[in-house]
Amino acid sequence: MAAVAEVLSCPVCGRGLVCAGRVLRCGLGHSFDIARQGYVSLLTGAATKLTGDTAQMLDARAAFQGTGFFDPIAAAVAGAAVAARNSTGPPPGTEVIADIGAGTGYYLAHVLDAVPDARGIALDIAKPSGRRCARAHSRAAAVVADAWRGLPLRDHTLTAALSVFAPRNPAAVARCLAPGGRYHVVTPTVRHLAELIGPIGMVTVDPDKERRLADGMAGLFTRVDSVAVEYSMTLTRADIAHLVAMGPSAHHTAATGEQLPEPFEVTASVTVSTYTAIAATAVADAHRDR
Repeated sequence: MAAVAEVLSCPVCGRGLVCAGRVLRCGLGHSFDIARQGYVSLLTGAATKLTGDTAQMLDARAAFQGTGFFDPIAAAVAGAAVAARNSTGPPPGTEVIADIGAGTGYYLAHVLDAVPDARGIALDIAKPSGRRCARAHSRAAAVVADAWRGLPLRDHTLTAALSVFAPRNPAAVARCLAPGGRYHVVTPTVRHLAELIGPIGMVTVDPDKERRLADGMAGLFTRVDSVAVEYSMTLTRADIAHLVAMGPSAHHTAATGEQLPEPFEVTASVTVSTYTAIAATAVADAHRDR
């Protein structure tokens, strides 16, 4: 936590935070205790429109991620982060990567393994996520925060941000990214887990998702890269039960896949998009024109 305290900001007054033992404190005296599990909550108690994942959902997600079926997606995110780093060339040791809606910290951990001198911040609104993320990686700090009420991060301090299967607040991310910083966004295609929609009632992917993503980024970000990741997974009934229980489908169906043949082929299909803030693009273009 001490390694990233300089990047964090007080959710009450917006001033910077410093780490003093087991407490984060701002210049006006607002203080936030670091829980014994290793995370800090920067929630202010006001109402939020986000609903965090439950401990049971995170348990199921960790179990599924532990099988390695989503490793190709994690590898693609890490590859995008490395490619962005190579193109922007931040000084070693200065990189700070935030995973917004980090869940178990699985994707951030893969990125930090690929960028060995970077510091990580795992942000999620759910306290069970904070507990998990605090032990996800030795260079990752866990922060409980509400992305929709503004990220508790100082302006222009992140070299990269991740949003993997998570709600997005592009304006908040744009504020926090340093010049040349990259925003890596993973979204499912309509083929993602499609074989499970009919048999067990998995939540469908909105066919308009790509357009809505573009609309949300418009005026703030320019997409500089896009990678399609699609492959087949051979799942057991236990794997399928974890898939159902780990995401939004858990709120809509009690099915576990017991009626399906075993093994069962299911498609993983996502797009890994990399964006740069429009202001950062303008600065880079102006520099090249000199």
